Amino acid sequence: MTEPLFLAALDSPAVGQVVELGGEEGRHAASVRRLRVGEVILVSDGNGTAVRGPVTAVDKSTLSMTVEEVLREPERPVRYVAVQALPKGDRAEQAVEMLTELGIDEIVPWQSARSVVRWAPDRVERGLTRWRATAREAAKQCRRFRVPTVSTPMTTAELALRIAQTDLTVVLHETAETRLGTFALPPIGEIMFIVGPEGGLTDEEVEAFTAAGGRTALIADAVLRTATAGVVALAQLEALAVRDR
Repeated sequence: MTEPLFLAALDSPAVGQVVELGGEEGRHAASVRRLRVGEVILVSDGNGTAVRGPVTAVDKSTLSMTVEEVLREPERPVRYVAVQALPKGDRAEQAVEMLTELGIDEIVPWQSARSVVRWAPDRVERGLTRWRATAREAAKQCRRFRVPTVSTPMTTAELALRIAQTDLTVVLHETAETRLGTFALPPIGEIMFIVGPEGGLTDEEVEAFTAAGGRTALIADAVLRTATAGVVALAQLEALAVRDR
């Protein structure tokens, strides 16, 4: 049986320490998962550290486990950032979920010119809450010890400024003449890639991003949906990183 992963604060964990799982995570473990004493679980702080051990006590809303092993997920030399244009329907959750499963470090919502969805000021917090909850659940499902950051939305102008701070920014575009697979990647630093909406990037957006230092790239022969384009790009980037080691 696969050992379930839960998220909780960990304060300098050590073997033999008792970790209490309360709140929503504790209720889910005790009442929904119906975990029992003796079952082995993982608890992570979402920042790269986790503990593994057996459940030692359970009640209706809390659970205790004794640490038998402390695990740490090493930081990678490259940090991957996905800029995701706001998609419609449940495609936002699909994109966040799949990017999390593949190992994204940060997701930046972007209000592009052709995005059908608009986050009005009173909807931003609600949208971020949904994206962050999706990232947390996806990290637990695939047993990642690091939950990706979901940043506050950026405008096109703000993204252009951030491009200058990255080591490489890739602008996914169907008219690009260079395939992503031919890129030489920086061995360390931050790689950001920009995913447009279903209607595609405008010429003005492409010009703004390339003028700031972004490089356009082709990732497929067909035009991919916005919810899958970022996943394909991240998979290719990670494969290139392995090739270049």
